[in-house]
Amino acid sequence: MEHETEASSDFMTTMLADPVTWTGLALVILLLVAFIVMKPHKAVAKSLDDRAAKIRSELDNAEALRKEAEGKLADAERRQIEAEASAKAIMESATREAEQFSRDQTAALAERLKLREKLAEDRIARAESEAVRDVRIAAADAASKAAAAILSDTLTGKAADDHFAASLEKVTKALS
Repeated sequence: MEHETEASSDFMTTMLADPVTWTGLALVILLLVAFIVMKPHKAVAKSLDDRAAKIRSELDNAEALRKEAEGKLADAERRQIEAEASAKAIMESATREAEQFSRDQTAALAERLKLREKLAEDRIARAESEAVRDVRIAAADAASKAAAAILSDTLTGKAADDHFAASLEKVTKALS
């Protein structure tokens, strides 16, 4: 055992006499003092906390942007539905107006055709009455000439003139 103690004491003496040991011990003490005084763990913790806060802020910002985008998307979809409904209403209105216009034009055309037909019938009736009048006049002229010829062949003198005047007066009254 003595040998062991002596070897252990020799080892300790050698270690304490070695400048590397003292340098290492001084380094350890310096690191401990620096750790206690400078508190690098707090700086590292603060840096990590700052980074976590920055990430949290970015996540909150991203969430707000996502909500804003969803709102804009919903607004755009709502406007699209409104625009489609408006376009449908406009198309229906235009269709009704076109149908009404077509009915109005058809009715106006039928009315114009009836008016023209009535005007044509009136013209035809006038032409018929003029033709009948012309025929009557022509017939009266022909009858009076024929009567004058017959009378002039059969009657002569004053009796012929009186008979002719009376017949002409009867024909004139009949035609009026």
